Amino acid sequence: MWLLILAYAAAISTMLWYSKAENDVYGYKYLSMILWGATIMVFIDHLYGYFTEGGEFMEISVDAAVLGFSMLLIAILIWILIVFVKDPKKVLHKR
Repeated sequence: MWLLILAYAAAISTMLWYSKAENDVYGYKYLSMILWGATIMVFIDHLYGYFTEGGEFMEISVDAAVLGFSMLLIAILIWILIVFVKDPKKVLHKR
């Protein structure tokens, strides 16, 4: 479930970044790269677990959904931190 949550978020953030690519003030490219990196990491983790331990490839449970949304929240918080450091509207560092 967490693989699906991250993959959907990565696809949506990529579409958002691509639509704003000419004037990417808020750094949607960073959000997209963070989410795609997490999605690839989770996919490889699922593949490794599937081939070494067997069983089901996709776990669908409440715990897996909570883990997916927790990972999504952490990715968004990292992106917000990047936006605050870059300060595109010059709110924190007025010049």
